[in-house]
Amino acid sequence: MRVVVDRELCQVHAQCVFAAPEVFELDDDDRLVHVAEPGDELIGAVEEAARACPVQAISLEET
Repeated sequence: MRVVVDRELCQVHAQCVFAAPEVFELDDDDRLVHVAEPGDELIGAVEEAARACPVQAISLEET
């Protein structure tokens, strides 16, 4: 699975950080950074993060 964040849509509400802190975090400049290809054990958390995004900036792609 590949995590894709649309930087044009992302408004850094950081709901994904709360839903999947193993995959999403804010850097020192409050920009969102993420693991592009997290392990299979994190699929559920990433799906929850995508649902939690208020602007739907997160999508998942099969690898």
